[in-house]
Amino acid sequence: LWMASASAFAGGLLCGVISLVFLSLVASKLDKPNQIRHSIRAMKGLRLGPLRRALRCLCTTSHAEGYQEKVQMGLKAVTERMQKAAKDSNHSVELIAVSKTKPVEMLRCAYDEGHRAFGENYAQELISKYSQMPSDTEWHFIGKLQSNKVNPIVKGVPNLKAIHTVHSEKIARKLAAACEAVDRSSLDVYLQVDTSGEASKNGVSAGEELNELAKVVASDDPPFDRLRLAGVMTIGAPNDETCFEKLVKARNEVAAVLNVEEESLKLSMGMSGDFEKAIEYGSNFIRVGSSIFGARDYSNKQ
Repeated sequence: LWMASASAFAGGLLCGVISLVFLSLVASKLDKPNQIRHSIRAMKGLRLGPLRRALRCLCTTSHAEGYQEKVQMGLKAVTERMQKAAKDSNHSVELIAVSKTKPVEMLRCAYDEGHRAFGENYAQELISKYSQMPSDTEWHFIGKLQSNKVNPIVKGVPNLKAIHTVHSEKIARKLAAACEAVDRSSLDVYLQVDTSGEASKNGVSAGEELNELAKVVASDDPPFDRLRLAGVMTIGAPNDETCFEKLVKARNEVAAVLNVEEESLKLSMGMSGDFEKAIEYGSNFIRVGSSIFGARDYSNKQ
């Protein structure tokens, strides 16, 4: 009996040592979430349940710590540049951290640094991340909005702050109806304006088309009274600051049509490569992703 107990103890100790060595090697060699997941799956056929669980826990903790420094540095750098540009331009600017395709652990790192506003491009990804983040997270949808995604987003993300990509009366009507269905009194919307003429970009044309859409969305008639026209948005062409000029002009025309102050309609423009220039032209919201979270991985986009 004594020999059997000693043998069992020795065997357990050996397994423990092997496990620790294995975990250390994995933690030091695997630096991508996909690699970790594949390694864990490869162990499913083995009787190594505790080891798999320990590996998953260790890797999650290791990556969260690795993300923290990266996100902290990126967020700090972007915020400092934004604040300097805003000070030089003498107006306030808000940062939307674009987190599409990024793991929720990275969002939590930014949240821990005090950031609250996040932008997502894909409906299902937004809904999934909403359930994994604190309730005071501020969500902005900034991707192409399809009709069949309107209800899921409005219903699935109660603290949705704004939709930045309204480009038709059809979409606006569906948004208003979706808000009515969940008894939501107000949702901020931005009208997406095509300022570059590129086939790959969505948006309405500045001028009559934009002005007419603005009048519909700003109407107090049901169901549009559930929407608040917060401003206009553009993506623009790379390295073409005339896109910013066009959006400012379009905003001012809309303000005149609606008989409201120009500054009451916000400008959503500027991304990682040009947000400082966008701020010079008066941007109130900049949408920055890769400069905070790093290059994007579209292999698992939803």
